[in-house]
Amino acid sequence: MSTVPLPHAPSRLEPLVRPVVAFLSAESAGGILLLAAAVLALAWANSPWGQVYHDLWHAEVAVGIGGFAHTMSVQHWVNDGLMVAFFLLVGLEIKRELLFGELASVRRASLPVAAAVGGMAAPALIFAALNAGGVGAAGWGVPMATDIAFAVGVVALVGRGLPTAAKVFLLAVAIVDDLGAVLVIAAFYTDRIAPGPLAAAGGFLAGLVLLNVLRVHRPLPYVLLGVGLWVATLASGVHATVAGVLLALTIPATRECEERPFVDYVRQMLAEFERGAAVVPDRITEDQSHALKAMERASQAVQTPLARVEHGLLWPVNFLVVPLFALANAGVDLRSGGAAAAGSPVAWGVLLGLLVGKPTGILVASWLAVRCGLASLPGGATWRQVGGLSVLCGIGFTMSLFVANLAFPGRPDLLAATKVGILIASLVSGAVGGTLVARACRRPAAVPVR
Repeated sequence: MSTVPLPHAPSRLEPLVRPVVAFLSAESAGGILLLAAAVLALAWANSPWGQVYHDLWHAEVAVGIGGFAHTMSVQHWVNDGLMVAFFLLVGLEIKRELLFGELASVRRASLPVAAAVGGMAAPALIFAALNAGGVGAAGWGVPMATDIAFAVGVVALVGRGLPTAAKVFLLAVAIVDDLGAVLVIAAFYTDRIAPGPLAAAGGFLAGLVLLNVLRVHRPLPYVLLGVGLWVATLASGVHATVAGVLLALTIPATRECEERPFVDYVRQMLAEFERGAAVVPDRITEDQSHALKAMERASQAVQTPLARVEHGLLWPVNFLVVPLFALANAGVDLRSGGAAAAGSPVAWGVLLGLLVGKPTGILVASWLAVRCGLASLPGGATWRQVGGLSVLCGIGFTMSLFVANLAFPGRPDLLAATKVGILIASLVSGAVGGTLVARACRRPAAVPVR
């Protein structure tokens, strides 16, 4: 994709800002920042200021809006509040893939869906086998999902020779994983249901669907009803982040203006702008201002609301919400939790589920789908590359930590053991998977001709 630089007088700060902008634009930036936040959380929790870390995230904060007031810890406001934006982005990605991407047809979706199902089932079964009938049995959903940011970050660093189709396969598997995790959260990690708030949530959802049916493309009505949906879902007992996915599914994927009419209209407005520049140079006239606003509205109309919202969420979610979630949840005291985790079936269930179950499930399910003729390997990819990617899918950081908090409320011992398993498995999966992908992408040395 070629881009023409905007002709403008550069700011004196531009040389200082340019490296930061380049880093934030890199595919690996989100994963690197997420890793930095996790390392900071671990260092903080195991430092002499570890109690400050604990007190900060467990401090109670009350928030009131009108007649509604709710009190939660700072950690819960991050997990149940800010993470709604993360799940909204996940929902938008799921919807986009279902409508236009790798999941849009049965043939294209068969391989990533089969791989994701195998990659969810095998870790859950390994965890369940090690914890059946024990106090940690509820954690079977922890090793099921893949962390997209980390996995994509590793691929961006080491997978330069990886075919584009293989990278798309990894994204599709991770997105199906996320969909499975959302369904698991909604179905199995809800303790109580309050009928009144649940009915109110249904009313807000019906209103959002109606906005879609009426082809309302402005985001504000969706935001207002989405906030109501989140509040009602939070009060109903269903986990509030499910509201983010439901909201995403109602945001329109159609546009108000198609490409050809857009091009013709913008040309007319440009001609109007150019006429004004010829009459009154070096000053924006009223007609030129009208033309600029018209082109701005047309630029929004030619984009789908789904694409606009997804693009608007990428930076705040990847560079604020998810790193803040890691900072709030990855801090486990290894001085006490590490020793306890060594003999904990919960920690071993998570560790083996992610390290062994995840790649095994993905590879076996993919091989069966290809063998049975239901799917084919991504274009240009090899089984070695798919094997490396399947190991990378064992990075379960963000979603695994999220499910762990739901699985073991009020059990800091089990939660600490789970976090240790997640951190070790994610670190090893990233290192081993990255090495395998890098080796699989190397071109064989040319044989000298004599």
